[in-house]
Amino acid sequence: MKQTNYYLFDWMDFDESLSKDESLWKAYTSTEVKAVDGDIHITVPYQKQVLQEDMLADTDVPQRDYILILRAYGDSIVRMFTSMVDDEMKDTGSYMLELDKALTHKPLSVEFADNVYTIKDNDGRTRARIDITPYNTEWWSDLQPGPQPTIHLTVYPDGNLAKGVELSDDHFSPPRYDALPIGFCLTEGKPDRATVSFKCEADECFVGTGERFRKMDLSGQTFYLKNQDGQGVNNRRAYKNIPFYMSSRMYGVFYHTSDYCRLSLADHSSRSVQFRNDRATIDTFIIGGETPERILFHYRQLTGFPPMLPIWSFGIWMSRMTYFSADEVDEICDRLRAEHYPCDVIHLDTGWFRTDWLCEWKFNPERFPNPERFLKRLSDNGYKVSLWQLPYVANGAEQIEETKANKYISTPTGGWENAAGTSGASNFSTLDYAGTIDFTSEKATEWYKGLLKNLLDMGVKCIKTDFGENIHMDATYESMTPEQLNNIYSLLYQKAAYEVTKDVTGDGIVWARAAWAGCQRYPLHWGGDSESSWAGLAGSLKGGLHFGLSGFAFWSHDVPGFHSEPDFMNSVIDPKVYMRWTQFGVFSSHMRYHGSHKREPWYYPTIAEDIKKWWRLRYRLLPYIIEESRIATESGWPMIQALLMHHPEDKTVWHIDDEYYFGRKFLVCPVMNGNDRRDIYLPEGEWVNFFTGEHFEGGKWYRNVEVPLDEMPVFCRPGTEIKVYDEKVDSTDDIDWQKVKTLFIE
Repeated sequence: MKQTNYYLFDWMDFDESLSKDESLWKAYTSTEVKAVDGDIHITVPYQKQVLQEDMLADTDVPQRDYILILRAYGDSIVRMFTSMVDDEMKDTGSYMLELDKALTHKPLSVEFADNVYTIKDNDGRTRARIDITPYNTEWWSDLQPGPQPTIHLTVYPDGNLAKGVELSDDHFSPPRYDALPIGFCLTEGKPDRATVSFKCEADECFVGTGERFRKMDLSGQTFYLKNQDGQGVNNRRAYKNIPFYMSSRMYGVFYHTSDYCRLSLADHSSRSVQFRNDRATIDTFIIGGETPERILFHYRQLTGFPPMLPIWSFGIWMSRMTYFSADEVDEICDRLRAEHYPCDVIHLDTGWFRTDWLCEWKFNPERFPNPERFLKRLSDNGYKVSLWQLPYVANGAEQIEETKANKYISTPTGGWENAAGTSGASNFSTLDYAGTIDFTSEKATEWYKGLLKNLLDMGVKCIKTDFGENIHMDATYESMTPEQLNNIYSLLYQKAAYEVTKDVTGDGIVWARAAWAGCQRYPLHWGGDSESSWAGLAGSLKGGLHFGLSGFAFWSHDVPGFHSEPDFMNSVIDPKVYMRWTQFGVFSSHMRYHGSHKREPWYYPTIAEDIKKWWRLRYRLLPYIIEESRIATESGWPMIQALLMHHPEDKTVWHIDDEYYFGRKFLVCPVMNGNDRRDIYLPEGEWVNFFTGEHFEGGKWYRNVEVPLDEMPVFCRPGTEIKVYDEKVDSTDDIDWQKVKTLFIE
């Protein structure tokens, strides 16, 4: 983006030479407001603007009217919908929506008095207002033209008149706009972009938007919501973009779309939150609630609740990129048991195929000669097996001709005879991936499920649904354009794998990297290719916190980071990073070791025994973790909770991204530097160090606290009860749940 003085270029991406056939249309004052079948229909005229740098109404062109619809869901959600391309507002038929049965429509009615339309629900609560009162002006100069008409609409999603969400008509002077309340563009006579803006306060903070590797307060930033390979956890790219944000004023907004879109959180203008959709439809759910947890609960009522995961998944997962044979896996698993490192899952990454990275969904017959016996032996020893794969078919795969002939994969736009090869599906392989599995096709989806069923029938328990944030774009799919499919692809992909896994094994689970709105229904997700460094550790936590503030309950990360630095595959990991990341992993919803270098603890002999102590603590805390996880599936709580979830009135915590609650009872302060020191903020009240029993006064900072490598600052409130399992085990199979005890924090 080239920054100019003109809204046309800075936000709407017009051609700066003004030589293209495109025009901008601005929403004017509504001309009719009426109730229709319990919804409110608002007639909004749009005025074409002259194709020039400064905004100016082109009065030679007739206005165009479009209907803006308001619909109330329950007591806390108002939907605002308009389309310039004849899209229909529906409650069903969207991959993203899975409306809670308890979330019923609340009929709306409208009253008009004193130039104000007041929109109320059937309980008499005000849910929106439209003010058509003329501007209050006193003539002083005609140096600038007067402002263009606009729509003054304020939504009160939960009926709280103190926190209305108001459309923004934001400008420096009438010709110099920073935000439009609603607007759209015509390109070559066809609508192709639309925008909506809301006013924001000077001190307002924003969180969410997906797995965002940024500071806690996202105010002053703009995000292009397009899923792509994040290439680590320290940049603006993201595997998991979620078109949802939450405000410190206690409301949230969900933009219901899978199109490429842009979200500015008080960035292009500090007075406005702006959203731009690359399709000329605006479908916005404005969500109220008294607390962040209630706002997230209502968001899940729209897009679905995460289901509970199998108990074994909360144990430790061991992996690396990659194990290459049954003998290698057996040796590692046997040693884990012999040395009593508790572990539940062994994950096989890219090396279980005939050729590394060549995904054919079949075990290598030489290196895994009897996969059923191999899986049975591991199962008998208390291990569940997870397998890596991806949603692309390579030209060298045995299924390639079948997938082409049956259109199970995307078809190149110019046909197969003119197809150019692509290796863009992987950063680590030179394989030519011919196409993306077409999950918009029922036939292709069932074919894919059949591939996974063969593996699950053998005894595999989980499929790693890697990649999915990128698809072949110069291609056709059965029922969507590539641009519409790209963001939503991860949901269709994970849904297929989740469903067949649950059908065959009884346990609903995947291990997924990409995500969009609704993917929380198909857990679980991990944080991608983090660097094995302090920066990678800090970036991972930032991503996890924002992901939890975007509707997801379960999230994990690669312990101790995925790749080395500076030599991506070969640099040896700092044992201190391994130790500190392990501590973070213990207090995460799921805990998996993985990466490009050796990950087994015995390769780090100076800390191996301490690592075992932390692993045992993980298993000791499993009753608490599982109890909190069940609560998370029925509420708005994630397992990793930003401090603002508990203390939204404390302005300090809206800027803290290196502490978190694990469940509702542990306040965790991971050390993310090599100095063995950190600043600790404790919110108001009394706190107890979970490990030492020392008491601390809250509402203050503790600066430069020394934390020895084998320790970690974790706090609870006095009087807290924590369910624990005190006996040593090798896996969750060994736990006798009748022996769970309650630990009382004094």
